[in-house]
Amino acid sequence: MTSIKFAKLIAELVQNKKGYNIKILDLRKLSAIADFFVVCSADSDRQVKAIADEVDEKLIEQGIKCLHREGYETLNWILLDYFDVVVHVFKVDARNYYNLEKFWGDAPVIEVADETEIAAEPKPKTRTRKSKKEN
Repeated sequence: MTSIKFAKLIAELVQNKKGYNIKILDLRKLSAIADFFVVCSADSDRQVKAIADEVDEKLIEQGIKCLHREGYETLNWILLDYFDVVVHVFKVDARNYYNLEKFWGDAPVIEVADETEIAAEPKPKTRTRKSKKEN
């Protein structure tokens, strides 16, 4: 699996637990730290943990192990390192404070639509024609 596909898979797993404001930062031309960061927000300690656990458990089921974890003690920001992709699960206040998107401001960003945004999108209107008999 390519690192971009892996990052997108992780973004889907984040959505399973209602993570939002998901962004994939492309670091390939900027740093050797990782190819991509997947950054998301959560509203509570419990949700931060649930998102991180979902990502970790689903990837373990596929035989992919996390190399390093941080943040389970405070649950404000959990980092999961999968070598090519690093996942950052933030409580909103911590995300605003650390502002990774600004720090890595030169990185191209792939914004992942939140499920609520997808559900709220208006459906395209279709035109129906009346047959001549109906007129």
